[in-house]
Amino acid sequence: MTDTLRPVEQALPDAAPTASGSPQKLKRSIGIVGGTLLTLSCVTPASTLFVVVPDLFSSLGTATALTIAIGSLLCIAVAFCYSELGTLIPSAGGEYAMVSTMAGRLAGWLVFVLSLLVVMIVPPVIAMGTADYLAPIVHLNPSMAGAGVMLLATLAGLLDLRANAWITGVFLVLEVIAAAVVAVLGFTHSRRGVGSLTSMQVAGSGGHTDTVTAMLVVSGLAIALFITQGFSTAVYLSEELENPRRNVARTVLATLAISTVIILVPVVAITMGASDLSTLTGGDISSMVTAWSNSAVGTFVSLCVALAIINAGIVMVIQNSRVLFASARDKAWPEPINQSLSRLGRFGSPWVATLLVGVPGALLCFVNLDTLYGVTGVSVTAMYLLVAVAALLARRGQHRHIPAWRMPLWPAMPVLLIAVLAYILSQQEATYLLWTGGITAVATLYWAFYLRPRRETRWLVSIPEDVQA
Repeated sequence: MTDTLRPVEQALPDAAPTASGSPQKLKRSIGIVGGTLLTLSCVTPASTLFVVVPDLFSSLGTATALTIAIGSLLCIAVAFCYSELGTLIPSAGGEYAMVSTMAGRLAGWLVFVLSLLVVMIVPPVIAMGTADYLAPIVHLNPSMAGAGVMLLATLAGLLDLRANAWITGVFLVLEVIAAAVVAVLGFTHSRRGVGSLTSMQVAGSGGHTDTVTAMLVVSGLAIALFITQGFSTAVYLSEELENPRRNVARTVLATLAISTVIILVPVVAITMGASDLSTLTGGDISSMVTAWSNSAVGTFVSLCVALAIINAGIVMVIQNSRVLFASARDKAWPEPINQSLSRLGRFGSPWVATLLVGVPGALLCFVNLDTLYGVTGVSVTAMYLLVAVAALLARRGQHRHIPAWRMPLWPAMPVLLIAVLAYILSQQEATYLLWTGGITAVATLYWAFYLRPRRETRWLVSIPEDVQA
């Protein structure tokens, strides 16, 4: 981790060149509104609510809302770290650019690998939920439906970013309406009081009621962190945001606040409105909505969620392709691969990187869903931990004097976050830790035998020169 970066002005000439010899740059074309719409769409509150939250209901029952609330509080500290680092180092590389600059190139490489795991797995996880919510109209195989959504999102990701901001904005309105309908119906059909949110009960086998332990809540925090994880998109888009020094922090914090409300309020309503503990643990939100209203309302909500999932796929493909684009520009791969991934298409999007995100994502729709959830939870937690370490180092040396948004309660905030995230990581299932650890070990070998011996020409993390203070 002590292997430091070369200065930006030395690294830039080695980045993927254009015809004029300068590195490829993304176009600054979106303001804070467009950036917030894209970032919120990547959090995709409604599709997260309908696709990911039911998995928490099945294991945590009435403790689901409490777990998400705790996860959201932790995400405030994470968002502070992202906001400070994202305005200090506004790069499409996101986490890896921030961590590389602060903690050294090996740490940045490991964060890149973790972020690559997340960006490759999350879109198919969300996309596979499409079939369930198209069921009122047509019955589809979940894996096939998910693969179709991923391919559609890939095509949309090849378009101009400004056009995608408006497309995703329209879809976002629909998914917020769906979440609002669920919240209103849940509260108006409430069968239990506010105390049920801390009753710590889940339906067990044979109709018995089991107690949710504190350890189960801690284990569930990895998924809870994943639920609002998309606010980091603002950092990935920092090269395309106008006035990044100001707008990155605003977008990160606003997105976290809005998405937490959109997700947590319906979860509270569902917990209070479910007809019994078994129904709540089953997590079939569409059936609950139909029971509270009628089939027409249930169908409307389901279709809104299906659109939200497609919306999420589009935004995630956009975000994730920027990660691969930035890695190629920063010379992470053999030269032929770098040149391919750094190519920009007619609409200014990195088209090769977009295809390499979308097509494998379609194939991942045929992998066991529990494995995808587990590896994602571990990867997100580990990535946040390394970002917190970078935030702890963000005010040393020359970085102390660079204009940037600065978090309150530094250094206590990142120190506390590191301790909590390390503990959460220690409580995850061994299988998922081994999968993630094995992939990270292979990546470390790639670093040791390919990147490190070529430190003068490979993994040269650069920051755009046109950043506005």
